[in-house]
Amino acid sequence: MKKRILIFAAASLLTACTKDITKLNIDPKHPVTVPSYAVFTQAENLMANNMTSVSENDNIFRLIEQQWTEVQYLTESQYNIPGRSIADGIWDEFYTGPLTNFEKAKGLMKTDVTDAATLKNELAITDICEVYSFYYLVTTFGNIPYSQAFSVNTTLFPKYDDAATIYADLLKRLDADIANLDASGGSFGTADMIYGGSPAAWKKFGNTFKLKMGILLADSDPVTAKATITSAIAGSGGIFTSNSDNALYQFSSSPPYTNQAWVGLVQSGRYDYVATDTYMALLGSQNATDATIGDKRTPYYFAQNKVGKYVGAPNAEGTILFSNYSLPSGSELTKGNANGQAASIGNLANADTPGDLLDYSETQFYLAEAAARGFIPGSTATYYANGITASFVYWTGSDAGAADIITANPIGSGQAAQLQAIAKQQYLALYNRGYDAWTVNRRLDYPVLIPPPDAISAFPVRFTYPNKEQQINTSNYDAASSAIGGDLVTTKLWFDKK
Repeated sequence: MKKRILIFAAASLLTACTKDITKLNIDPKHPVTVPSYAVFTQAENLMANNMTSVSENDNIFRLIEQQWTEVQYLTESQYNIPGRSIADGIWDEFYTGPLTNFEKAKGLMKTDVTDAATLKNELAITDICEVYSFYYLVTTFGNIPYSQAFSVNTTLFPKYDDAATIYADLLKRLDADIANLDASGGSFGTADMIYGGSPAAWKKFGNTFKLKMGILLADSDPVTAKATITSAIAGSGGIFTSNSDNALYQFSSSPPYTNQAWVGLVQSGRYDYVATDTYMALLGSQNATDATIGDKRTPYYFAQNKVGKYVGAPNAEGTILFSNYSLPSGSELTKGNANGQAASIGNLANADTPGDLLDYSETQFYLAEAAARGFIPGSTATYYANGITASFVYWTGSDAGAADIITANPIGSGQAAQLQAIAKQQYLALYNRGYDAWTVNRRLDYPVLIPPPDAISAFPVRFTYPNKEQQINTSNYDAASSAIGGDLVTTKLWFDKK
């Protein structure tokens, strides 16, 4: 009997060998081919993650701009950028994250999207997202790999291109993308987590982002700035006209596709950041209660401390007890617990809070600045008031209180005074938008931020290149450093001429 069983088992093995065992090499959880729309969705998610992250390893711009300060570990608030390899994080997260994946999606579209109109729209939308991502890299570092950025198969050590040249090409690409978008054609649909694949919405986004790119050049190249801004406003499809146009990435309420602010402020279980007294004072809410706050956005930005007041801490002055100060909204502890941290009514740190990538409020501030500089007709005061009001509506759901801020902070007369007023109010409206607050601050040099105690450098107007670029891509790093005037955080970039 035993012999018959062994013979049967052997026969079974022989039968199994006649099957295609190469299928065992296929990992069902990691497919060899992925649809282009899935790669695009992943790229969008990575792009939004980069912009909403609160990680001390990369997105430290809220700390640089003194919206927040740290309660214990102070090195990021003290501008320790090279020593913490923060530049490496930003560099990798853009190049190997959204940019690489958007580029992969483009390649896949050419084979798996068979409708010509849909392909044209999807390529244009994807390229707009690449332009958006490159904008943040070039305005953070200056000269960067661009023409050889995706040549990893042929170029192990990409050269760095001139920042102004890159910027001009990004504008050229953006123009082509806007022209290629056709509202009558198909697109990504629900795979697009920002606009649901709407070509019309992306056309409006493209024009608005072009306006933003134009205003960046206001001091360094006013002729190009004016031409870019006027072209954007007159462009087919128009620019943002209300908060309903805002580019909001739709995060999920459950991991892993949650808002990165929630990841860093809530899921982590850590309480590393509180408001600064600088920011709270500019809101007119330092030591205020709900009844005495100066700016009605305050409870949406921050929580009360353990005794029911809005209090910002001195910037980077040493280890402090977080419950004495105001945490970012949504990250506060439950009222009545051991630390007594009071609640806020804001939702900055909800898991599914949308990521704000471009909005109507900043659009109106750009128009106010363009009018103040004489680039466009129209009332600087009206655009300025619209920017403040739009921010209130976005954060609080109402324009209540906006008129009080406009009255207390008049636009004034004369270009210098007007630009300073715009800078201050845009700085306050760009709460939780550290990258953009930093760029406005660099361009307009206002508000003036007092350096933190024991600062490792002067105020950083750019980030130094990644440490690994110095070690691995040395010759191209050396050339780029020399071309921009030195790889220092104090080296002003091409647009920063004021």
